[in-house]
Amino acid sequence: MSGYDPTMTTPATQERHRFAELLAQIGPDAPTLCGDWSTRDLAAHIVIRDRRPDAMPGILIPKLAGYTDKVQSNLAQNEEYEDLTRKVGEGPPIWSPMRIDAVDRLANTAEFFVHHEDVRRAQPDWSARELEADLADDLYDVLKRSAKMMARKAPAGIALAPTGRASIVASKGEPMVEVSGPVGELVLWLHGRQAQSLVDYEGPEAAIDKLRTATFGI
Repeated sequence: MSGYDPTMTTPATQERHRFAELLAQIGPDAPTLCGDWSTRDLAAHIVIRDRRPDAMPGILIPKLAGYTDKVQSNLAQNEEYEDLTRKVGEGPPIWSPMRIDAVDRLANTAEFFVHHEDVRRAQPDWSARELEADLADDLYDVLKRSAKMMARKAPAGIALAPTGRASIVASKGEPMVEVSGPVGELVLWLHGRQAQSLVDYEGPEAAIDKLRTATFGI
């Protein structure tokens, strides 16, 4: 991928490049797990996140989402797809704090893992992949750091049980449901991809049914 920086070797950056390569390979009109977004829309979203600080707040703040949506739509419609995917692979400008390894790991590990899987798992022939140990470790750190915030509005108590790792109480409450599986699957599950996550549940069926369709997030 053009623009690859060999000094950026975090799992987040490695996942960014896999994601960019898949976008380029699969083309601009493929489906994703991000609602009605195509791969072109998802690429434009990442370019905005990396390079348009004026439009970034609308990603998280609903009142500002209209401007962000307009910028993203214009970018998706007017920029060549090849240029979008190249920019995704190149990452943020040199002045961005996300060029710092520690910030990259903090801000981008889940972002690029989840969006990479958003494209992979929207295709009919997807299968789960085995994650490298360093990526799995960083994803576990994501769970420990963000689980309580992501699950704060959950309709039941949630205990996350990653395979081979200590469990994490994401939400205290009754009834309590244990959600278990590989760490990457739990990250996807907590990011709203329950239908495509390979996890197991233990708890009351009514609570499990609510969690299967619950909305998580910041």
